[in-house]
Amino acid sequence: MTGIKRSAFTVGLAGAALLGAMSVTRAAEPTVINLTQVGCQFIESENGVDHKYTPKKAADCNTINAKSGADRLAKAKTLELKPGKYIFRVKNKNVPYSLGFWVREHDYNWKNPLHKLNKTSVSGGGLDTGTTKDYVVELKPGKYLYSCPLNPTPDYNLVVKG
Repeated sequence: MTGIKRSAFTVGLAGAALLGAMSVTRAAEPTVINLTQVGCQFIESENGVDHKYTPKKAADCNTINAKSGADRLAKAKTLELKPGKYIFRVKNKNVPYSLGFWVREHDYNWKNPLHKLNKTSVSGGGLDTGTTKDYVVELKPGKYLYSCPLNPTPDYNLVVKG
């Protein structure tokens, strides 16, 4: 009986050591990037400035961006990240229609079927007023763009180095 107990105890310690090693080698948790959408823009991307645009529909943002988009984008902050897994946590703060989010490689073309197979593109919609959604993506070194096509924003720049 003593041999059995000793044996079981030894296996228990070995198992505990194995579990400890597994937790050390476990993949890192994704990094959360918080983004707040207001009319025609992401606040964080434009250096924390809310331009107080009040679009009633997406077409209003097209008009606003035609006048100010290039200038705003030139002043916008390029998001710089390291390679890894990310959660873009996007909030629709006060836009009165449903929004979305899209992050993709800078040269991604949705019309090219090969790009759908070998380039990064993550998107989704259903972001109603006051709601927040998570968009998970793994980013490798390179240049990316992110935007909201439903609340037409500029195509903000994102660079992954590492």
